[in-house]
Amino acid sequence: VQLQASGGGLVQAGGSLRLSCAASTRSFYNYNMGWFRQAPGKEREFIGAISKSGESTYYADSVEGRFTISRDNNKNTLFLQLNSLRPEDTAVYYCALSRVPQFRSDYLQPRFFASWGPGTQVTVSS
Repeated sequence: VQLQASGGGLVQAGGSLRLSCAASTRSFYNYNMGWFRQAPGKEREFIGAISKSGESTYYADSVEGRFTISRDNNKNTLFLQLNSLRPEDTAVYYCALSRVPQFRSDYLQPRFFASWGPGTQVTVSS
């Protein structure tokens, strides 16, 4: 499975962006999905995840209430709406599919995800 994230860019603090992640598989509906980010010199960190149906989500505390994950299984696409952006949100954002069928908070670390694409850069200026 190949994933291609897009929609990043340069935005001022307080602004918004909408990221998309297109999946190459028609079995997209069969995967729990996640968003991660990695800032220079830092480890890749979990942002949020969404269940196969889209009914359930998890978010990192740092983005809860500002970011929203959604998916369109008919279009094999995952989304991440970023609102109230802060300079500390600057990073490369990645989408990935979960290798674990269950949707549980135990399985949100990067090691449980696969098919990492090249990511999309988000830069927030102060």
